[in-house]
Amino acid sequence: LCNCSSVGSAGCNRTTGQCRCRAGYAGPRCHSCARGFFPELGGQQCQPCSCSPAGATSDQCDPSGKCQCKVGVTGLKCDRCSEGYYRFSETSCEPCQCNNHSQTCDSSTGTCLDCQENTEGKHCELCKEGFYRSTHPAHGCQHCPCSTVASTGTCHIQPGESVPRCDKCKQGYTGLNCNQCDKGYYNSDSICVRCWCNGNVDPALSPSVCRPDSGECLGCLYHTTGFHCELCQEGYTRDSEGTNCTRKETTLGPEPTEFTTSAPNTTKATSFPTAVLNSTLSPTTLQTIFPISSSDNSTSAFADVSWTQFNIIILTVIIIVVVLLMGFVGAVYMYREYQNRKLNAPFWTIELKEDNISFSSYHDSIPNADVSGLLEDDGNEVAPNGQLTLTTPMHNYKA
Repeated sequence: LCNCSSVGSAGCNRTTGQCRCRAGYAGPRCHSCARGFFPELGGQQCQPCSCSPAGATSDQCDPSGKCQCKVGVTGLKCDRCSEGYYRFSETSCEPCQCNNHSQTCDSSTGTCLDCQENTEGKHCELCKEGFYRSTHPAHGCQHCPCSTVASTGTCHIQPGESVPRCDKCKQGYTGLNCNQCDKGYYNSDSICVRCWCNGNVDPALSPSVCRPDSGECLGCLYHTTGFHCELCQEGYTRDSEGTNCTRKETTLGPEPTEFTTSAPNTTKATSFPTAVLNSTLSPTTLQTIFPISSSDNSTSAFADVSWTQFNIIILTVIIIVVVLLMGFVGAVYMYREYQNRKLNAPFWTIELKEDNISFSSYHDSIPNADVSGLLEDDGNEVAPNGQLTLTTPMHNYKA
């Protein structure tokens, strides 16, 4: 008897006693699986291994049906690439090129997946946005020292440098790492804020515009002052429109005419009452003290002289005028007194009669004059020619 397997045998040769095995079966009695087949789990039938010729080392598989795969190949039938490999082909799989920053890549394209250590790119060859590649290979991608508030947050290292610099600073920020306030801005709680000077500061003359730590305006122009150049200097006041600072007016007449001087390229004006100038200074003196030029490149002298200097000049002129007037009045008074004394000088009239001599004053300015001494008996003598001689201690009077 052949004693062939009823499952794997297709019959028996009675002459030789050999069993005729079906496909996938082998052995004298066709009771075992042929090469490339494995027994079905829980049954007696043999199933083909179906190992991939490209990925398996042979067509044989273990009793569980798993094929023996090549390096970089995996799967029950060795028909796909292992993790870290891609592009399954007849020559096996190629390893992923991820610069040691990833262990996996797309099995078809080889694009690296889940890049680590702040890297990105097809092969994890780039640093993520906001990171830069250190010059030291071991350090990899480092975080940029650039704030997203002050810059784009990205940076790079220039050739020959070891310290990164931010790619682009936002408006108002400057410096290697965009951590400083630009000209015209100041630091307010670590944020750069534009200087506010009411348009009264020229950046060409004061590049910083304001103090970088406090925001106080520097170099206020057009006769302004204050923290934000919002006030007028002493001696100046806002005009009717509330925009320009003009010199305070000193009114001596009902409607004084004003001289107006403007700074170049501005509408700011300074005025002086004409009545004050005309009443105290001659045109020559005025032109000497305040030289006026029509050139656009020079500021008017009225704007150059401060209010204090102007007051001093006016006060000096007034004092001089008062002194001259007082001197003139005193001279007139002295002259009149001299004339009065000359006209009122006393003289005497002597009237001779038979028995006495009478005296009378010409002017009443000496009503109490004592004339008794003029007619003393001892001092009076009659001259041989008949004239009466009056003798006094100081003078002799003849009549």
